Amino acid sequence: MRSRERRPVVVRKLAGLRRTIARWRADGATIALVPTMGALHAGHLSLVRLARRRADRVVVSIFVNPAQFAPNEDFAAYPRTFAADVKALHEGRADLVWAPTVAEMYPDDFAVQVVPEGPAAVGLEDAARPHFFAGVATVVAKLLTQCLPDIAVFGEKDYQQLRVVTMMARDLDLPVKIVGAPTVREADGLAMASRNVYLTPDERAVAPVLCRVLRLCAEKIAAGRPLAAILAEGRESLERAGFRLDYLEARDAETLRHPVKGRPLRLLAAATLGRTRLIDNVAVRP
Repeated sequence: MRSRERRPVVVRKLAGLRRTIARWRADGATIALVPTMGALHAGHLSLVRLARRRADRVVVSIFVNPAQFAPNEDFAAYPRTFAADVKALHEGRADLVWAPTVAEMYPDDFAVQVVPEGPAAVGLEDAARPHFFAGVATVVAKLLTQCLPDIAVFGEKDYQQLRVVTMMARDLDLPVKIVGAPTVREADGLAMASRNVYLTPDERAVAPVLCRVLRLCAEKIAAGRPLAAILAEGRESLERAGFRLDYLEARDAETLRHPVKGRPLRLLAAATLGRTRLIDNVAVRP
């Protein structure tokens, strides 16, 4: 068994990663991957704990992926806290931190992109950020082929991303099980996210309204009230609270297409407060 006192190994070159993965495989170990962009918080660490329960070895990738940022987005300003992240991963008992450079992941002659459809093209995040899921799918496909995990753990907070990655792994016959983990929230309901550090104190006080509106809408849907009216009321509530709304939608929980009677629903929302874009989702309980 791995010593609790050993810090995770930080690897930045693909050759070194492959040597370590090969050694683990030769020893018969199972491997879990937790992909992140760093700036780790309790939500990320819950994914690491789940991975620790499900596999012998845990790899956490830390890579701020430029391919999923549009030119007007916050790639340069995205929070980077690498030393603190490694310390947290030591406490979370990760075995290896895969922290490649941009040049290692995308050399100058890099020319292939994974462009997903299905749940990546349903008018949610893809409408607001058309570039996003090609960047996500490409980097996740690379991480899965680099780390060769038995399982890969993703948070349900990024629910559309979870569905996209799950379908990509299935359709490309990748030998990995994609595992979704429940959203971790602050005491007032705000979904934990690295970008929450951008919120001013006043905005932070308002931010939990997003979760409260989603939960209230879910309760009304479960009670049988008309869906269109519920969504209209929810959108109005968010705008009244000061959010600039991208979407608040009810979708099929698996396909993310428009609801089909008798199938599970997911409520999904994205809205900007000040300069911080927040996303959240909740299941509709029958």
